[in-house]
Amino acid sequence: MKAATRPYHHGHLREALLRAAEDALETGGARSISLRELSRQLGVSHTSPRRHFAGKEALLDALALRGFERFDEALGRAAGKPGQEFKSRLTKLARAYVGFALKHPALLSLMFDAKQRADAPEALRQASERAFGHAPAAFAEAQAAGEVVPGDPSRLALVLFSTLLGLVSMSTGGKVKGIPLDRLIGEIIDRTILGFRPR
Repeated sequence: MKAATRPYHHGHLREALLRAAEDALETGGARSISLRELSRQLGVSHTSPRRHFAGKEALLDALALRGFERFDEALGRAAGKPGQEFKSRLTKLARAYVGFALKHPALLSLMFDAKQRADAPEALRQASERAFGHAPAAFAEAQAAGEVVPGDPSRLALVLFSTLLGLVSMSTGGKVKGIPLDRLIGEIIDRTILGFRPR
């Protein structure tokens, strides 16, 4: 006698799958995610997720896209409106970046990996560009005010974010002890501004 197939009855399955996948991602990494296992956890048939995601990669892309949307919101709030003092604006952006990276390390890693793929969905690429557009905008405004050396604002922002990513990596690896991260962020911003100041 055939076992009864569990019906598709979950009213918000797409959202539930994304939440469950993010939990699995943060505890076990992308390799630990299985559509079949997520279906079991949510009490639906193993074919039900196919109504929303063609496969695991589509689920991970959707998770990365949602991550970039949240990242964009966090950096957008930190960036504030044009016209603010450059150092204050950059410091808030740096704190938002580090805060997100420390709170969602596996998600941020997935986001970076997903956007680098040659076949990454266009929506994901655009979300990445929006999220990472706040810092270049701040640099461009500072350049227009004569506070920062000429050059591609995106490259200048990349220098800052690379430094912050190194700080996050050292912090999660237990290599930063006895110095509050917020203080180190302040020092990074001070030295960044000094280095980019017109000669």
